Amino acid sequence: MFKKIICFAMCLCLFVGAGTVSFANETLSVSDYVTAPSWAEDVTAADASSLNLGGKSIILVEESTGKVLYERDADIKMPPASITKIMTLLLTMEALERGDFSLDTVVTCSAHAASMGGAQIWLEEGERMSIDDLLKAVCIKSANDAAVLLSEVVGGSEEGFVVMMNERAKELKMQNTTFKNASGLDADGHLSTARDIAIMSRALMRHDKIFEYTKIWMDTLRDGQTELVNTNKLIRFYKGATGLKTGTTDGAGSCLSATAEREGLSLIGVVMGYPDSKTRNAAASKLLNFGFANYKIVTPKKSEEIPDTIEVKKGLSERVKLETEKIPSVLCEKTAEGKITQKVTLSERLEAPVVKGQSVGKAEIYVDGKPYSSYEIMAAEDCKKMSFLHAFIRILSAVF
Repeated sequence: MFKKIICFAMCLCLFVGAGTVSFANETLSVSDYVTAPSWAEDVTAADASSLNLGGKSIILVEESTGKVLYERDADIKMPPASITKIMTLLLTMEALERGDFSLDTVVTCSAHAASMGGAQIWLEEGERMSIDDLLKAVCIKSANDAAVLLSEVVGGSEEGFVVMMNERAKELKMQNTTFKNASGLDADGHLSTARDIAIMSRALMRHDKIFEYTKIWMDTLRDGQTELVNTNKLIRFYKGATGLKTGTTDGAGSCLSATAEREGLSLIGVVMGYPDSKTRNAAASKLLNFGFANYKIVTPKKSEEIPDTIEVKKGLSERVKLETEKIPSVLCEKTAEGKITQKVTLSERLEAPVVKGQSVGKAEIYVDGKPYSSYEIMAAEDCKKMSFLHAFIRILSAVF
């Protein structure tokens, strides 16, 4: 906590001295980081028609299901600016999980990485920095030099890494995306869409470790010599914000892939093509508010129609106990929460042998009369088949 206070004080000194500070192409004042903006108020839109979000391209997606809750011109190809770094981070996290390197691995900055313009941490050629600190620099400061250095570590070179980026985009079925670099600086043909950005955001969110970086508001590098303040103001001012990545260039305008979670509902709101960060942040906040106001995640209880046991024909036991697999959560409009029903179907004639875990039926979940998902009903124990000897003994027992 003391370290964060010192960092904040140092940042304020810098801001007061200059009046403003620039991240990428964003110019922010002291008040932007101290005073809660008007868009941070928890004001919700009752329905989609009243959103009036502006911008050029928008989509709202629920993270666990990938269901689109709202969209407008979500497939328009646009420069994605530093939102590109979501793919850079995704490939880095996947390399970490493969064991290609660790967070403590220290790497050396190349001349190419040090030459990057825009937002940066001013890496110098030959400077050594850990993967952990590079991830901080990318997630908090949106540093282009750090992103390119990570790309060289993962892909051998930025060019090789770009090939990996496009291959991974195809695997994720990002149909309208082409990457030309790892940082997001404007380049001919470097294009994506709000829908594709939501897809890769969702893929990155499966790596829980990334939130340890994207949720940081302020930190430092180089033993406190380099201050970091998150370019994503929602982290500071929006309830439940978890990330994910800002982006601003002349070609892209101001963009944001905003993620937040409340009461088990995790949302991804992508807004693109805004004139400045203030209108972008206001749109993202309003979009997320709409999602939280109208939708929720519900985990149904086991249907009362599912019995504790089921009869087994020709088995050593006449009945076996039942269990269910994990019951899937349901994403639904809040008005439909009371309209979740279940239909249970069990095997009409179950014969031994039965093995533990064997499916003996299914429970189908419906929302407002429409099929949504299902879960298996299984045997909770084994039941061997009755032999002639066992049958004879059972008859004798019944007679005598």
